[in-house]
Amino acid sequence: MSDAFVLRADDNGVTTLTLNRPQSRNALSQGMLSALLEAFAAIAGDDSVRVVILAGAGPAFCAGHDLKEMRSADYTREYAEKLFTDCAALMQAIVKLPKPVIARVHGIATAAGCQLVASADLAIAADDARFATPGVNIGLFCSTPMVALTRNVAPKHAMQMLLCGDLIDAPTALRFALVNELVPAGELDNATLALARKLAAKSSLTLAIGKEAFYRQAELPLAEAYAYTRDVMVANLQAQDAREGIGAFIDKRPPTWCGR
Repeated sequence: MSDAFVLRADDNGVTTLTLNRPQSRNALSQGMLSALLEAFAAIAGDDSVRVVILAGAGPAFCAGHDLKEMRSADYTREYAEKLFTDCAALMQAIVKLPKPVIARVHGIATAAGCQLVASADLAIAADDARFATPGVNIGLFCSTPMVALTRNVAPKHAMQMLLCGDLIDAPTALRFALVNELVPAGELDNATLALARKLAAKSSLTLAIGKEAFYRQAELPLAEAYAYTRDVMVANLQAQDAREGIGAFIDKRPPTWCGR
């Protein structure tokens, strides 16, 4: 296996980024964070990429931050500020990416690994996957994972995960709405790729407009959200893809997207 922290594979508009530190359950070391930031920056400007799958090599999706690296760095403030700044930048890069991001989850997704799942637009998990924000158990509360978690699950479910720090099973994660779908582990690759290809067949412009609007309107008061999304729809209607899509629907034919 390559020594790269992140592996990239491209397949007809679907790009898979695979966290590649299987020996440490893909812990988010400083090197891993830097590699992921570089990968998402490259993808943001790559028009050939329409959908991103985020996966993990080896027995787990991601076990969170690299605690051994933290200790080796002697927990210095300089190291910690860089680490958590880069982690926050990564999660925001996922949200701001003008392409859907699907987390493909197997094994465990804990702490910042659970944060990755919550930050992704969609998540498909193996039915034996497990999730946790266990920082409370080691004296380091999962404060930054909390940001993504509380934007995805109900407040009491989030508090349960954050205060107890227990592993929850995949059915519980589905009930909490942390993931969209559960599949047998042997079907995880095919199910994730099928969803990615379904999204990749849609207008890339429309997906980008919708993703940005989804996150922006969620932070606005109701009246402002409607005013903002009204303006988004007015602008969207001027796009060639909107007119092509409407015409194709009326004419009962498949649309031909141009991304404009």
